[in-house]
Amino acid sequence: MGGYGFDLTYVFLVLLPGMVLSGLASMLVKSTFSKYETVGTTSNLTGAEAARMMLERAGVTNCRIEPIAGRLNDHYDPRVRTLRLSEPVHNERSISAIGVACHEAGHALQHATGYKFLQMRSMLVPVTNLASRMSMPVLMIGSLLMAMAPALGMPVIILGIVLFAAAVVFAIVTLPVEWDASARAKKAMMHAGIVNDEEAEGASKVLNAAFLTYLAAAITSLLTLLYYLHRSGLLRILLNSNRR
Repeated sequence: MGGYGFDLTYVFLVLLPGMVLSGLASMLVKSTFSKYETVGTTSNLTGAEAARMMLERAGVTNCRIEPIAGRLNDHYDPRVRTLRLSEPVHNERSISAIGVACHEAGHALQHATGYKFLQMRSMLVPVTNLASRMSMPVLMIGSLLMAMAPALGMPVIILGIVLFAAAVVFAIVTLPVEWDASARAKKAMMHAGIVNDEEAEGASKVLNAAFLTYLAAAITSLLTLLYYLHRSGLLRILLNSNRR
């Protein structure tokens, strides 16, 4: 087995599709956010105020909301029950700000109700962080060993693939977490009177565009895993075993 460099299989089956998917998703979320960033709502709430209203109506009163520097780096930290909203979201009174803030509040609602996929993702975080740092070095070492001692190299490559697979699992588990948070936000925004029907359509477009970035990341990770399985010969072994 050769190295894991930029061979043609990797370029055409993983690198280029991944770059195209990620690039398109990123462009879409930025353009959609910018489009509705200048459109206000009849409620005239800031993103932080909308998120607070959504949480309080659901009976969640133990969640802090705080601003952070940056743009489109909003997130919910379940370890300290805190919504961290970027300044364009925390302080602004736009459809984009409200949509993103309420999406993050959706994660807080997931936490409060014990949403299983959020719990699973939280448990995977430390494992994924370690596996992501180690997978490529282990694969490179395994690839070098294969050239000298295949009997030693293959177990190391398998270990590298297993480590990378942990990151793939995390990316896949993230999909229902993000989709559900947006679904909760869309419903709560309407029920709380944060947005009207027309404004809700714009907020939905912002949230749907953001979800595509997670979908693109998951697809790219899965393609990369399939490539590693193919290069190692494990994919052929797995396919043959399933045919028996």
